[in-house]
Amino acid sequence: MTRLSKPLATTVTEIVAAELGRPPETLRGDTDLRAVEGADSIKVLRMIAKIEQTYGVELEDDDIFGLTTIDEVVAVVSKAMG
Repeated sequence: MTRLSKPLATTVTEIVAAELGRPPETLRGDTDLRAVEGADSIKVLRMIAKIEQTYGVELEDDDIFGLTTIDEVVAVVSKAMG
């Protein structure tokens, strides 16, 4: 199964989990990414870049600045996908 055939939230969670070195099942949609141990701005930027690459979208800085939860990331990606 490719990432694109999975639900958006599942793929985004997997990307976030991989970047933070966490099992995906330990993260929920309302997980505050700033509170996850080991999360920093570099990892967040890598997450966003991987998500953009996976979905072929470019997220606006204004949209990603201040994102705090996986659900918020999913909403921004969904919006960018049209």
